[in-house]
Amino acid sequence: MSAAPAPRSWLVTPRPRPEARLRVLCFAYAGGGSAAFTGWADALPSDVELSAVRLPGRESRILQRPYTDIDELLPDLVRAVSSYCREPFVLFGHSMGALIAYAYARRLRDAGLRGPEHLVVSGRRAPQLTHNRPLVHDLPDDELLDRLREFGGTTAEVLSDPRTMRLVMPGLRADFQLNDTYRYTPEPRLDCPVTAFGGRQDSHVDEDGIAAWADRTTGPFTMRMLDGGHFFLHSSQAELLRAIKVVLHRTTGSTVA
Repeated sequence: MSAAPAPRSWLVTPRPRPEARLRVLCFAYAGGGSAAFTGWADALPSDVELSAVRLPGRESRILQRPYTDIDELLPDLVRAVSSYCREPFVLFGHSMGALIAYAYARRLRDAGLRGPEHLVVSGRRAPQLTHNRPLVHDLPDDELLDRLREFGGTTAEVLSDPRTMRLVMPGLRADFQLNDTYRYTPEPRLDCPVTAFGGRQDSHVDEDGIAAWADRTTGPFTMRMLDGGHFFLHSSQAELLRAIKVVLHRTTGSTVA
């Protein structure tokens, strides 16, 4: 892929806060974009700025070629957004986004750049574990649509609209391929605290898989299970955001209210 575009095409900051003491950089699930975090900025403390990473192949970048390999993504991601991470920051990622957030933290460390104050992951087994669900990126369209219905993250209106699905399917397939084909390579653990969230009714991400994130850091580890399936970040959003605010408070003393 060509050189990474300017950061403004990669980052969506719904409520800029130039005087923020802490930044939160969010990575969405497969097929998701900045819209996955609608309303989050308003729910966080006033001294925290939230930005969502918008990858190629979705939203305003839907016509750009999406990434299918995390090793291809990471160099461009570092070039595009590492300047945003010169101030204290926290990483959050859900499902595929959790994998990208973790891999990004590793890449920053290996490049000698500032790392996150805290890594918050949700809805994904720890990266050193194999998938406990069937791989889906190379399924025929009709079977992939059935799997999307099972996952529950795509509305019935979108799934039943052929024109919309023709637009979003390449990005979805690319995201699933990136996630399905990831292979963990042993490296030193991160040294930042890690907090991992899981959904109690998530049939694809078990509690043991969430607990295994403890092995990815030498720092403190916290695990919390919330009500909901794989997309509990939407169905239990208020509870998740309350828990994230506690993480932010412990990180910098930001207000929790």
